[in-house]
Amino acid sequence: MTTTTKIIIVAAIVLLLTTATAMGVSAKGLNFIKDFEGERLKSYRDTGNIWTIGFGSTYHHDAKRKIQEGDIIDKETALRWLRLDAGKFATGVKKLVKVPINQNQLDSLTSFAYNLGLGALQTSTLLRKLNAGSPKSEVAAEFLKWNKGRNSAGVLVVIPGLTRRREAEKELFLL
Repeated sequence: MTTTTKIIIVAAIVLLLTTATAMGVSAKGLNFIKDFEGERLKSYRDTGNIWTIGFGSTYHHDAKRKIQEGDIIDKETALRWLRLDAGKFATGVKKLVKVPINQNQLDSLTSFAYNLGLGALQTSTLLRKLNAGSPKSEVAAEFLKWNKGRNSAGVLVVIPGLTRRREAEKELFLL
């Protein structure tokens, strides 16, 4: 192997590693999250009784505090906070995933974590199977198990909106 060939191989490896570690949630991923979260510019309590605003933000990035009753933001702020929050979740996903993934997989896992939290992903069979190298279809099927929430009586029930989201995340993961 010539010196030039070695240099080209090393450069290609460095480029691949840089791309993999620099990869963050894409514009497609942000729009995916945005579509499922919906836009609300006045604070509200989500299904978990947590004060939320914008596209699912629970943290007031400008005031450095949790969202509170009566908070109001504009669309630009909601979009900025979405990018900040999704970036944080994408970084968390990349720390948890120990195998190479593509952009669509990162986007789908980021949406999952954005909705359920990194703790849910960290303890999930989905992540365990992904990191174990299970077939992609088997990993993707795990998204569908996360479609339940508690109703007003505290009973765990299937939520149609979560079912739609998990199906869409599964399909994105498989692309």
